[in-house]
Amino acid sequence: MKTHRKTGIRKGFARPCVLWFTGLSGSGKSTIADRVASRLSRMGIEIEQLDGDQVRQMFPGTGFSRDQREEHLRRIGYLAALLEKHGVTVIASFVSPYKKSRHFIRKLCKRFIEVYISTPLKECERRDVKGLYKKARKGQIKNFTGISDPYEAPRHSEITIDTTCITVNEATRIVINYLLRH
Repeated sequence: MKTHRKTGIRKGFARPCVLWFTGLSGSGKSTIADRVASRLSRMGIEIEQLDGDQVRQMFPGTGFSRDQREEHLRRIGYLAALLEKHGVTVIASFVSPYKKSRHFIRKLCKRFIEVYISTPLKECERRDVKGLYKKARKGQIKNFTGISDPYEAPRHSEITIDTTCITVNEATRIVINYLLRH
């Protein structure tokens, strides 16, 4: 691979892609995605970050039933694919609990890299910084992934990270190293 003189980045690495972080709420996907985004930006890669909390404001009125979630993710997938087509590396961080939705988005993108944050439910509940799992267990939140709605874990993600075993910095390094090799 050729290297850009200005940044020292190999040509293939600078190719736009969609890095799709998926996992349960509290798994660490947004934290890792933030670090990866910061690192890529410092390396001179043009990035756009899409995160579940932020994007809901862009597409108001989407609910949390299975059909509504799938529609919401399709919209995000179209947006991510469009940004990628225009030369932007997209870092997307969404629970995205259904295989069908993730597969649909993969087909839209030229270079889709699924990053599965496989942190177990028990650990995600222990972290529960927003108190969402407690509310879901009490029935105050309907269709909550991992409690009253399933999470269909990826079987063949490009990268799988369990944050109970490694730090955020190590997880960031894993993602960046994957990009350097592929």
